[in-house]
Amino acid sequence: MYRGQQISVVIPCHDEEAGIRAVLDQMPDIVDEVVVVDNASTDRTAEVARAAGARVVFEGRKGYGRAYKTGFASARGDVIVTMDGDGTYPPDSIPLLLHVLVAENLDFISVVP
Repeated sequence: MYRGQQISVVIPCHDEEAGIRAVLDQMPDIVDEVVVVDNASTDRTAEVARAAGARVVFEGRKGYGRAYKTGFASARGDVIVTMDGDGTYPPDSIPLLLHVLVAENLDFISVVP
């Protein structure tokens, strides 16, 4: 929880078994919920994510946008953070980004890696 708001992280994944564990292991304590969207993976992405504490939802229709829409619909938080399952965006940046979002009264932040 961050300043009274629940924080959800949505991570779309297609065959990210090799990277998702490291991403989830780095998740900061202020994150209340992690939703991994298994986008028709053929590897153990869902199993690895579940074992690391994520809630996994399945989306059989392939596509990054489709997976995000499914994840957004499943997320329960007041604030939704998006990440990739391959570690492109570091989870340890979440607290700083939330601080800026709240301090600047923003609706949306986009970070380019």
